[in-house]
Amino acid sequence: MTEPIRVLIADDERLVRAGFRALLDAEPGMIVVGEAADGAAAAELTRDTRPDVVLMDIRMPGVDGLDATRRITGDPELAGVHVLILTTFDHDEYVIDALDAGASGFLVKNTAPGQLLQGIRVVAGGESLLSPGLTRRLIARLVARTPARQINSAALAQLTDREREVTGLAAHGLSNDEIAAALVISQATAKTHISRAMVKLGARDRAQLVAVAYQYRLVDPPDPLPPPASSR
Repeated sequence: MTEPIRVLIADDERLVRAGFRALLDAEPGMIVVGEAADGAAAAELTRDTRPDVVLMDIRMPGVDGLDATRRITGDPELAGVHVLILTTFDHDEYVIDALDAGASGFLVKNTAPGQLLQGIRVVAGGESLLSPGLTRRLIARLVARTPARQINSAALAQLTDREREVTGLAAHGLSNDEIAAALVISQATAKTHISRAMVKLGARDRAQLVAVAYQYRLVDPPDPLPPPASSR
């Protein structure tokens, strides 16, 4: 029998936490293991309960969600915990900061319930939750504000041609299933290549692998997006 996905909810609004808990409690295969109203409590509860996924709000009093995420992802004993950032602010800066902090995914709070549940499953399974469109915006901003870095040549030399190819597809927002279809390989093989590339490049998870791939120019950045249309 498959173990349920263990979820911790971190949000400073009680009604928001109650809504998430009601949704998750009604979903077979998921269980809420705790709630926190600020980042410090979220990090502490994560150490106590060891959830699979932490639903983390960004704006909380005292220690915010980004700092709490850094505390969680920086703890070697919590390597199996994945942080899914939830916020009302769909800003590229938050996405970049969330990835830099070690988050595995990013969703806005008005996401449909079904998409949120699917997002939890994706993140719990070790994949990043970044839509291709959001990834494109993110990378354009990340590349623009960050100079190309020199990666350890020995680490780069360890990548096989296939691992470099798979990393490039992951960086453009493809899931393991989509990578497998594009390269005519099995999903398990695609996942293995991703895992090996993460180890060789020192990436904690898939989302960080995407950031590393672009920061070190292992793949070409996407073409710049046109400026958004004025809302006025």
